Formats: sequence, C-alpha cells, structure tokens
Amino acid sequence: MLFGLDGVEVGLIIIFASLFVGIMSGFPVAFAIGGAAVMAFGILAALDSSGVLVHAAIDMNSDSVQNLVNNGVARDHISLFRYPDLPTITQPLFEGGWELALDRKLSFIVNRMNERVFAGQSIETLLAVLMFVLMGVTLERSKIAEDLLTTMARVFGPLPGGLAVSVVIVGAFLAASTGIVGATVVTMGLLSLPTMLRNGYSPELATGVIAASGTLGQIIPPSIVIVLLGTLAGDLYAAAQEQRAHLVGCSDALTYLGHAAVLSVGTLFKAALLPGIFLAFLYGLYAFVYAIFRPKKAPPITALEGATGHGQGRMHGLTWFLGVPVGIILFAVALTSFNISGSQDITVKSVAEIGEQPELRTNVSEQCQAAMIEKHGQEMWDTAVALRAELDAAGVATQAERERTPEEIAQIRAQKIVDAPVIGSGLMFLMVLAALTFSTTHGVAPFEDKKPLIIGAVGILGAFLVDILFLTPANTPGFKFLALAPPILLVLYGLRKAGPRLARNEVLRVVFPPLVLIVAVLGSILGGITNPTPAAGLGAAGAIMLAAYRKLKDEHKSGKIIINSSFALVIMILIGINFDLRTGIEEVHWQNIIAVILAQAAYIYAFTGLIFACIVLWRNTVLSPVVQETAKVTSMVFAILIGSQMLNLVIISFGGESYIQDFLKSFDDETKVFLIVMMVLFFLGFVLDFLEIIYIVIPIVGPVIYGGTMDPSWVTIMIAINLQTSFLTPPFGFALFYLRGVAPPSVTTGHIYRGVIPFVLIQVAALGFLWVFPSVVTIVPHLLGN
Repeated sequence: MLFGLDGVEVGLIIIFASLFVGIMSGFPVAFAIGGAAVMAFGILAALDSSGVLVHAAIDMNSDSVQNLVNNGVARDHISLFRYPDLPTITQPLFEGGWELALDRKLSFIVNRMNERVFAGQSIETLLAVLMFVLMGVTLERSKIAEDLLTTMARVFGPLPGGLAVSVVIVGAFLAASTGIVGATVVTMGLLSLPTMLRNGYSPELATGVIAASGTLGQIIPPSIVIVLLGTLAGDLYAAAQEQRAHLVGCSDALTYLGHAAVLSVGTLFKAALLPGIFLAFLYGLYAFVYAIFRPKKAPPITALEGATGHGQGRMHGLTWFLGVPVGIILFAVALTSFNISGSQDITVKSVAEIGEQPELRTNVSEQCQAAMIEKHGQEMWDTAVALRAELDAAGVATQAERERTPEEIAQIRAQKIVDAPVIGSGLMFLMVLAALTFSTTHGVAPFEDKKPLIIGAVGILGAFLVDILFLTPANTPGFKFLALAPPILLVLYGLRKAGPRLARNEVLRVVFPPLVLIVAVLGSILGGITNPTPAAGLGAAGAIMLAAYRKLKDEHKSGKIIINSSFALVIMILIGINFDLRTGIEEVHWQNIIAVILAQAAYIYAFTGLIFACIVLWRNTVLSPVVQETAKVTSMVFAILIGSQMLNLVIISFGGESYIQDFLKSFDDETKVFLIVMMVLFFLGFVLDFLEIIYIVIPIVGPVIYGGTMDPSWVTIMIAINLQTSFLTPPFGFALFYLRGVAPPSVTTGHIYRGVIPFVLIQVAALGFLWVFPSVVTIVPHLLGN
C-alpha cells in the first residue's frame, strides 16, 4: 500500500488534489472539472497498472461474513468501518483493469449525460434555470435594481440604520427576482456602498450587510440554487427510499412509506419561503439594533433628495396602509371560514369514487409488516387492516357498478348548488385586490377627488349583491358575465382613476411592478397553478416587458402597448378560469366559442406586446447583452454539470463513492451523519462554488442523507442555507471577493472580513434554529400541499 493507505483512499486524495489544481490553474471551472477527471483517471490508471495501488476488500465468502448475515445483518451494512476485524483480500484498484473500467464508464457517461443533461426527466426543470437567469439579467441591466435601492433608501433613511435596512429589503427583492448571487452583490456594492459611506456608515456594517443581503438569492425562491439542487435531490431521494424499502423487506418505497417518495422543486420553493424571509428579517433586525447602540456608525438620514410623502401624518399612514388593508383581508378570510365565500364548482363525475382507502398497503410480507409497524405505529397499521377487511367483505365495485344514473347526477348536483357558498372565490379574490388598490390610493393621494374611489367601492358592493341575490352556481358563465358587467364596470372606472394616482407615488411606482412580477411567478408555483418551468417563462417575459416599459418612459414615449399586453394576460387568465376553452369535446356552447375567440385575441395581443418589448430593448442595446449574459451563465451551468458527471464517474469507477458512503453509514445515527456532511459542505464552500458542490459532492453523500427518516425538503433547505453561509465566511467566501472587486480603495479587505462575521453568526444561529424547529421549513409545503 502506498504510504500505508488503501488504494481507494489514495485515489480519492488524487482526485480532489487534481480538482484543486484544476480550479486554481485559472482555467474556466467547467473545463477544469472535466480536465481534473481525465487527469486523475490517467494517474490512477498508471499507478494501478504498475501495481502500486491495491485495495483491501472484505472477503465476502468468509465464515465471519456469513455469521453476520445469519445474525440478520444486511450485506449492504457490512463494511470495514463497522467491522474492522473482518478478513480481507487484496485486489487491484480497478477490478478487471483500468481498460475495462474505462470501457464501462464511457458507455455509462453517455447514458448519464443523456439522462441528466439532454433528454432526461429533469431537463424540463433545468430549463427553468435559463428562464430565471434571463429574468434576473434583464432586471439587472434595465436598472430596476438601481431604482429600488434609491427609493428604499428614501423611505427607510430616517430610521436608525435605515440605509442598511433598505439594502436588506432590496436584497430580498433582487433575490426573489434574480436569484443570482454575484450579480446582486456587485449591483448593490456599486450603488449603495458609496452612499452608505458618504452618509457616515461604518465600512464594516456597510460591507457586511451588502454581502449578506446579496447571498439571499441562494435561498429565497425562485432560487437557481434550489432549482439545481432540487432536480438532483429529487432523484436521490426517490432512489434512496427505494433502497431503504428493499433493505427492510418491502417491495417499494410507496408500500413502506405509505406515500410516493417524491421531492419536487415546487415543494422546495414552498419550503424555502419562510427560512428566506426569516433570514432577511434577522439581517434587518441586526442593522437596526446595531444603529441603536452605535448611532454614530449607522446614523439616520433625515433629508434625502426626492423624498415624497402624503403629508397627512403617521396616523393616516397607519390607517390606510396597514389598518384598512388588514381589515379587508381579515374580512375576506372570515367569509371564507364561514363558507360564505369559496369554490362554487358543482361538477359531478359520472362515475362514483372508489371511496376511502387504507393509508397503508397490508398485503405485504411479515418482514415488511414488522418494518411498517415500527415506522408508522401499531394503531395506524391496525386501522389500515380493519379498513381493508371491510372493503374486502363489501367487495370491489366495478366501474359499471359505480356508474351514476342521470337522476343521481341531478340529485348530487342539486345538493352541491344548495351547499355552495353564495360568493365565488374568484370574484372574492378580484374584489379584494380592487379594495386594496382603492385604500392604498386614498392613502397616497388623500387630497384628490374621492368620487372615483367611492364609485369603485360601490361597484365592489354591487358585485357582491348581484352574486348573492341573483346568481347561483348553476348559471352559465355567459349569464354571470352579463349580470356582473354593470358593477364590474364601476370597479374598472375606479381602477382607471386610481392607477395614475398610484403611479405618481415614487415608492409604489418603483416597487409595484417588480413586486407584481414576483407575486405572479411565485404565486403560480406556490398556488399549485403550474410548475417552475412555465412560471420561469412567465417571469422572463414579464421582466422583458417591464424593462421595455422603463426604457420607453426614459425616452418619454408611451408604454400603452406594454400595459395593454399585461392586461391581455390578465384577461386570458380570467377567461381560462371562468370558461371551458376545450374545442375538441362533443358539445361546445356558443358562449365558450366566444370565450375561445377572446382568449385567442388576447393571446395574440400579448404576444405582439412581448415582441414589441424585445424590439424596444434591442433598439436600446439592452437585449443583446442580456441574451449574451444569459447564454454565458446557462452554458456555464450545463458545462459544469457535464464535467462534474465525468468526475463522479471516475470516483465510482474504483469504488470511491461506496467507500465514502460506507464511512457515513458506519455511524448508525443519521443525525451525526448529517452533521458531518454539513461540516464538510461548509468547508468545501470556501474553495468550491455551489455548482461544483451540488454536482460533485451531493451525488456521493445524497444516497445516505436522503435514505433515512429526515424530511427531504428540510434536508435540502438546510444544505442550501449552509452553502449560503460558506459564501460569506472569510477568507474564501465568494461574496466577499465579488464585493472586494467593486469596493472603493478606502474599504479594505479587513473591513469586509470584520463586517461579515456578525452575519455569519446570524446564519449559523438560523441553521441552529431550523435544526431545533424544522416545522419552519415544512409547514408551508404541508399547508399548501406537495
């Protein structure tokens, strides 16, 4: 053995040394990873051929191993880490020679590339990366981030540490709209750092809050990190749980777990929402508290140029910006809670449902039964057995037997009409948005004519009265549309007058458009309307239209086409919600034909507006840099993915992956294992980017950490926050280098290092908090559904 080390251990050292040399060489990371794989395999092949590297493997045919198997120890749990006294046999590092390993891995790598990069199930989700990058780069290049920083500074400047708080808020905004850490840190460093220093802010606080806020893009959805990590984690979790089920004697993970072993990117977005907001809150709270105890290092700014206000005092603001909106929302929630408002769907299926089914499968082997009772408890198992016995005694009804007669369908439908809420959920949602708009308009423009707002409010009440008194769920969509048209027109009149007043308010004019875009993207994902890829496409299109509108305003030109295109999208959504747009069914009602025509017209107009927006950006030399930067970032991601797969296959070829996994499994405590993995990821984050860690390290340790009882969404979010922490930690944190590159000469590296230490401690404390209270991560997916 070389230096007294096993051949596998030497092989792992050579691989990571080659990777380190490749990254430090200055070559692009994507090529350095692939080159490190080729170089490491060449070195290992040469040492293996010369007989220098040998591997001490367990003699699986020995009596000692057989005794362990007879005592109930699974063969997968037998390793030298658990049983160091087992007899071993010496064999070459590459079993069958490096030529055979190369031949096998070449075919394997082609299949792996096809599966994970080009045509596999995950390719659709990976397309979301392209769209989110396009969305983020477009918002960055259109100077929307600059407007946000300037406006937030004017709003929060008078508070202690107000500029720092504004940086945190904008960092959260940019994280939710771009998800690109480097771009966010550089943008805020260029725009806000000189302003903070000029107003007497401590260089430590200024640099620390900028670096920390810039890394929020790692965790706040829609995060590219979560998209990439979730795509990989979903496959690892499914495979690990299948293996876990087989080890306990069950046929598959669905049988053993009682549910499918599925982890989607949408679920991870929901899981990351509260932790991301929680981190941003902690950053802002630290800046505020720091300014209270050290006011000279974070002074309030009392007179920022361009600050605007409504001139009605604090009580007016609290009433119309907080009290009335909260009251409107609580009123809507109360109506929904008492079933006054809700879904009015009265659809009745022609075939009855099978009925309640047991939560657990009971037709399993004795070994699987024992494992399921240990996992789920005797009570849950007994309930499943009893329900299964009742169903078997009653017999399984065929589809013909479950077919409902027209009389039964009519009776069930009539009962649904009686039980349905009197106000539809769609109308409630739209009217709540209108009411919030009117209250906000009066808050920002209290001296303007109130008649349009009163007319709009009357329209809201009229819509509710028409729905309660004259409409039932049995009415056709066309009749509902005609009946609600008069009050809706009053509401639209009020909105038309409210829009220009809101646009005159600087804060709303700057914050509202990106906020709507963020809500549209995240709302469509969190609400279960669509998956991340179409939502990312919506975000990219919205960012292009938003940037084009801003450019038109800079040129003092009309942006009506962009605004009308946005309304066309809203019209498409409303028509799709209220009408059946299918044209291939047997009977298509005339009103549905009209809805299809209107939806098609709205689509054509919206698409035309998007093309017009692209022309505007191209004419202003914005579109070309955006496309080039998007292609550059996306190509880098996929090139790193390909190179990391090559490196992983080299590690697999000589048993390095199994060696690491056996080491982790030897602890027999998934908590200890996860802590070890988190520590390793933390230190690797000093020298490796998150892309390399996701695609090189996670596939190796994933089968272990995702193969236990811990919630996979919690595991993934903890990993994401851990990587975010390593971005900040001196001396190698990537965010620190991004900030160092744009900081003025007066700000030293020491200032940056000292400034981020409190935020690193906040990150560690947040990790500890989520460790103790994992429900902070899991509660949103449980409430919204997976």
